Amino acid sequence: MDIQRFNGKYHRASEVAQGVLLLEFNRPPVNAFNDDMWKELRSIVDDISNTPEIRVVVLSSALDKVFTAGLDLKAQIELNSPSLDPARKAIQLRDHVLDFQDAITSLERCRQPIICAMFGTSVGLAIDLACACDIRLASRDTTFGIFEVNVGLAADIGTLQRLPKIVGNESKVKELALTGRKFGAAEAKEIGFVSEMVGNGRKDVIAAAVDMAKMIASKSPIAVIGTKHLINHARDHTIEEGLRYTAIWNASMLQSVDTTEAMTAVMSKRVPQFPSFGGPASSSNSKSKAKL
Repeated sequence: MDIQRFNGKYHRASEVAQGVLLLEFNRPPVNAFNDDMWKELRSIVDDISNTPEIRVVVLSSALDKVFTAGLDLKAQIELNSPSLDPARKAIQLRDHVLDFQDAITSLERCRQPIICAMFGTSVGLAIDLACACDIRLASRDTTFGIFEVNVGLAADIGTLQRLPKIVGNESKVKELALTGRKFGAAEAKEIGFVSEMVGNGRKDVIAAAVDMAKMIASKSPIAVIGTKHLINHARDHTIEEGLRYTAIWNASMLQSVDTTEAMTAVMSKRVPQFPSFGGPASSSNSKSKAKL
């Protein structure tokens, strides 16, 4: 697998275990997102989604003390050019926001599960990014904040839509979003925003995320992809709709060789071996790919 193609101007990628890709924000000093950075993120994640050798992604930061401080405010101010009349400016801004939303949603629509490993400063857009991931871990030193109200806008990239469904507490979400106050990892764990508090700092939380990713990567990729997809579908549909959709989905997916392999492995007490979701590994590298 060519890991280099997942590196970019603002992102660093490495294969940290078989089938596990670590993707890190890398725009010093604080990983502030400008347009080029979030567009690059979407391009990389869309490429990952179509790469069968990758089973799980860990999303984090290459900087020691910052996950991301959110938006590059200077770049956002430049968007408010007074040169256009209000209607044309509104069309331009709407298109920009929709494009930005789609870039962050790329994390959610990615076939593979994405584990978000947060630490240090994780505010503003960090919440949007984390909400679009599948699993969230945070180190004990993490500082969170829905800061958009502090800079004069309502959060518009996904936090206000996803976070209430994640934590199941609209009052708490409104409190955090309307006050724009900071909150820590313990509170984030208490409300259900993160699964676990892990160690202190970047190294500890990434190590925990990689361990979790390795466990997921050992499972059938067909089962993993289906589980992520069906949970996301269930979130946005009724129980009855979800059950009917799952029946249709599994009518085809249960025909996978993975099902027989997993059941046989359990009965014979051996480690199952699964091909990538793209099909059997190529003959040139079949041994290594079969274990991914």
